[in-house]
Amino acid sequence: MNKTLHALRLILATALAALSLAAHAQLSIEITGAGAARFPVVVPIFENESALPRGVSDIVKADLERSGLFNLVDIGPLSLPESRVPDLADLRSRGADAALAASVIPQPDGRYEIRFRLFDTQKQQEIGGQVLRMAPAQNRLTAHRIADFIYEKLTGLPGYFSTRIAYVVKSGARYELQIADADGANPQAALVSREPIISPAWSPDGQRLAYVSFEQKKPIVYVHTLATGQRQVVANFKGSNSAPTWSPDGQQLAVVLTKDGLSQLYVLSADGSGVRRLATSSGIDTEPAWAPDGQWIYFTSDRGGSPQIYRIPTSGGSAQRVTFEGTYNVTPRPSADGRLLAFITRNNGRFQVAVQDLTTRQTTILTDSTRDESPSFAPNGRMILYASESGGRGILAAVSSDGRVKQRLSVQAADVREPAWGPAQKQ
Repeated sequence: MNKTLHALRLILATALAALSLAAHAQLSIEITGAGAARFPVVVPIFENESALPRGVSDIVKADLERSGLFNLVDIGPLSLPESRVPDLADLRSRGADAALAASVIPQPDGRYEIRFRLFDTQKQQEIGGQVLRMAPAQNRLTAHRIADFIYEKLTGLPGYFSTRIAYVVKSGARYELQIADADGANPQAALVSREPIISPAWSPDGQRLAYVSFEQKKPIVYVHTLATGQRQVVANFKGSNSAPTWSPDGQQLAVVLTKDGLSQLYVLSADGSGVRRLATSSGIDTEPAWAPDGQWIYFTSDRGGSPQIYRIPTSGGSAQRVTFEGTYNVTPRPSADGRLLAFITRNNGRFQVAVQDLTTRQTTILTDSTRDESPSFAPNGRMILYASESGGRGILAAVSSDGRVKQRLSVQAADVREPAWGPAQKQ
């Protein structure tokens, strides 16, 4: 009996420890700056939402508010059923420019149907609507998709709330490659190691992660299939294997290898075959990033005497210098539309996130911190996730591409680094 009781206590202690770790591992988000003009919108409690095991409307509101672009107009416990047009004049008088009407309809198979319509209170007309079917456990993803719909209809840009992020959490001697929703919730460990994990990169379909692990006491590039947990070594040559980045079609990776001497750029198939050297340089070439059209690879090089950003055709050839302001510009990351290039610049001794308009070549510094690194664009190009420091430990932060919206993401009592913003989740 005592042995059984002791075993039960051990099981309970282990479970509580796991719960504690999960609670500490979730990113908390603090909004530190918002857009100057915020769009006033009503997102009410959905009609019959109490039928759901877990709510949806609160997540929709949190998404919109966190973006820094919306002001949520409170109408109290009032619901606005999707089946009829709400009193748009009344909602307009309350200060709302748009309003969501939504209903929850239980289905015979145990799933739920979420019906919603978005209205313009000024023009007194419907903007659009959708019907989504969800299992009880899909409340978060469904809410993110509704927030994406509202975001796109009111801003003209695709939403990013249903996307995922990857990052590395270091706690003591333990490293975890974590995957979470874009709001930091629902964190899951894809890999746990006693050795460093760096440079996670999402495949375009969001099904795989490439990253560098030191578990064999040297940097090796892996491709990890998230659904199965299976992974494959794709670059384990003599010396260092690092900095993987996916081609837009997901068929190839650009990597940095030292197998022939200095760090140089190579391209290989996603299964590790067909290794091809991209360029030959007398300097160090590193941190490749594929342009969205697949025609160019941006990278960092000191071939000109100081670290600057260049680009080279994916077929090989001559490299072109991209950055000319300052003596230190690294880690290029193009936006999905190919219009902007995010990177880290040294400005008066501080390392900060900057963007360059690739058409006008105009550069803007977006952050006011001192030790930024690893910028990563959201798929819609609106936000940039990056690593920074606060109180001597690593945190994640995000800034809009115009510098107006700022967020800080942290994990209690842990070091968080190496962020990568991934594509939208599949329903």
